[in-house]
Amino acid sequence: MTMTQKAIKIATTKIIGSSQRGTRGVDTTTTARSSSLMRGAIKGQQRWYDQRSSSSRKSSVSFKTRSASRRSPVVHATADDGYKVAVLGAAGGIGQSLSLLLKMNPMISDLALYDVGAIVKGVAVDLSHCNTASTVNGYCGNEELGQALKGCDLVIIPAGVPRKPGMTRDDLFSINAGIVRDLTQGVADHCPNAVVAIISNPVNSTVPIACEVMKKSGTFDKRKILGVTTLDIVRSDEFVSTLKGLDVNDVDVPVIGGHAGITILPLLSQTFPQTSFSKKETEDLTVRIQNAGTEVVEAKAGGGSATLSMAYAAARMGEAILRGLSGESDVYECSYVSSDIVPDMPYFATKCKFGKDGIEEVMPIGDITAYEQEWLDKLKPELKAQIDKGIAFVADAP
Repeated sequence: MTMTQKAIKIATTKIIGSSQRGTRGVDTTTTARSSSLMRGAIKGQQRWYDQRSSSSRKSSVSFKTRSASRRSPVVHATADDGYKVAVLGAAGGIGQSLSLLLKMNPMISDLALYDVGAIVKGVAVDLSHCNTASTVNGYCGNEELGQALKGCDLVIIPAGVPRKPGMTRDDLFSINAGIVRDLTQGVADHCPNAVVAIISNPVNSTVPIACEVMKKSGTFDKRKILGVTTLDIVRSDEFVSTLKGLDVNDVDVPVIGGHAGITILPLLSQTFPQTSFSKKETEDLTVRIQNAGTEVVEAKAGGGSATLSMAYAAARMGEAILRGLSGESDVYECSYVSSDIVPDMPYFATKCKFGKDGIEEVMPIGDITAYEQEWLDKLKPELKAQIDKGIAFVADAP
């Protein structure tokens, strides 16, 4: 269970008036009833965060080995030693929820919220009323982008339009490609050493765009740019645990490939703990995980795409990156990165180890089944075409 899950659970228990929280590592008798709800939730979350075992899954070649090491004590942020994190697109559906979750992260001392609409400053004021350690500031428009990015350790980009029913990847690309290009140029100009985590779809193309921009600026470091595919893992873990009656906190399903449709490949054969699936279960789960984004879009009936679950997943990725930057060992998450793991595929999602400079190691795919190999062979041409489209967008620009 992540730090944000625990904080929310504590807060919910207080709302219903329970005298005991019933959560691991939290002293249920020391928090006075008169304390504010958020303060109780955050302090409880921080105590738990300090005491819990590491939830990272350290991969062997086959991804199956979980790390047995305990998590290093988290460093609670102060103005002098905390991290500065910027959210670009902070006023949107993903951005606002993500910003709230990041405000609850005790490793962050300075949270910079940027968007093109003036409402972002109101979002920042709203969040600034939450009594956690970090400060929050809002920045609006191109003239304030540099100030938002200056000194950042981590930049998370959810900016752009969400997918709606009937929209194609080309529709998304035509709008979001330019947004990601311009924001990445801002990173190159103002915080070239920051880790950049890209949410804006289509991720299969926007990550190559960001890398090409950094290359043109002479600031490219493949350890510091990644596409956030964490939602595919979150969904896989949830779907598998529900199907098999497992504790979701123990389940880890690696997901490789890309972050759209058939380019998403869950490696169910490498599920931790070792789990058996029938042929039908494997086929049904694979297709559902690949189409889970469409499932949300259709359920919202034109009202948007996956925003809450995406924010949750991005907060989890942000936490992993910061833990790596802080020097914690054995921090692993699947992410879409520049690599040579798969021949002729310059970008690919696989499990990565995070460290003080960002992505420390890209793990190999490991052993897969014949069924998974069929999907891998099928996804390669589509993923490669989407990668090439992103590269060409920057190369062909005037």
